[in-house]
Amino acid sequence: MKTTLKRICIYPKDIQLITGKSYRQSARLAQKIKKELNKTEKDFLTVEEFCNYTGIPFEQIDHLILG
Repeated sequence: MKTTLKRICIYPKDIQLITGKSYRQSARLAQKIKKELNKTEKDFLTVEEFCNYTGIPFEQIDHLILG
């Protein structure tokens, strides 16, 4: 039986793909979101947290980063 692995973490490269911004701008956005959520640099940013912050529905991005 084949199981589909789905990620819950989002990375600057994913944000770059979603937003069309440069990698550096995407990394800055990820840092800004983490800072507002009181996360450390070592903490991961989840797809759900990114969607909540940006207002982009998960259904519009799941095929871009998860599949």
